[in-house]
Amino acid sequence: MPAPDPATVRLPGPWRHRDVRANGIKFHVAEIVPDRSIDDPTPELVLLVHGFADLWCSWRAQVVDLGAAGYHAVAVDLRGYGDTDKPPRGYDGWTLAGDIAGLIRALGHTDAHIVGHADGGLVCWATAALHPRSVRSIALLASPHPLALRRAAVRDRGQRRALLPTFLRYQLPRVPERALTAQDGAEVERLVRERSSERWQGSPDFPTTVDVMRRAILVPGVAHSTLEYQRWAFRSQFRPDGRRFASVVDTVLDLPALQILGGADPYVVSRTARRDAHWAPRITTHELPGVGHYVHHEEPERVTELLLENLRRS
Repeated sequence: MPAPDPATVRLPGPWRHRDVRANGIKFHVAEIVPDRSIDDPTPELVLLVHGFADLWCSWRAQVVDLGAAGYHAVAVDLRGYGDTDKPPRGYDGWTLAGDIAGLIRALGHTDAHIVGHADGGLVCWATAALHPRSVRSIALLASPHPLALRRAAVRDRGQRRALLPTFLRYQLPRVPERALTAQDGAEVERLVRERSSERWQGSPDFPTTVDVMRRAILVPGVAHSTLEYQRWAFRSQFRPDGRRFASVVDTVLDLPALQILGGADPYVVSRTARRDAHWAPRITTHELPGVGHYVHHEEPERVTELLLENLRRS
């Protein structure tokens, strides 16, 4: 079967697809811009950032609902994903934070509320620390502060057992790429099933979502780029740039923050994320019972409700 064209991720819907240049590369975004008269203020930007082996359309429910609430709602394909450029470098925390800050400006705003799931949440934490003037608030879904996650992976047996086996396996060259793309992306579906609730798996949304994710991982360059995020996160721990990055993100953020956790998430242990208050004293944490790692898919209405609450107190 031929590899999918990157443009196949541009699913039809009430959103508008467009390309935006920022930080030296082209990003694909899907957005809803609310209707307004010439005298209305510019709507605030909410930028939604997906996680590992995912893409913009994981936020399709939130894009619609946030747009309806009057926000400029934008979901992005991160560097190396979907129909965004896939350069050979730039998967380090410094560059990824620069991507988000640059994208905010390229979208016509000076700042934004940023929302991230899993790896995308780690990018949000980094952006808030490195580019504080660009960020009005942050909301994280199953995404503890990167230093909380690193410390828990060392000190907490439960978090170490959940995180390290796949994380370490992804450090090998080429083999993980082949695993992710074998059998038309079957490994992606296996990971999603392993980390999500049976309730979502039995819903009509699940096969549609997984089908898109499986096809997206087959786009040339995506599997490698996906893994480069995880490889930098590991290898940087032993290099000066990683120590400098850890020092910079080890800062207190004076902004509204939200953490939404799945009570049945087998990948992110809730006690890991509950240490986030050290870096974000204004954080509010919600744990959704019976929900797995993909909280925005599994409980889209409740997640949007919590996001709107966080936006209104920003």
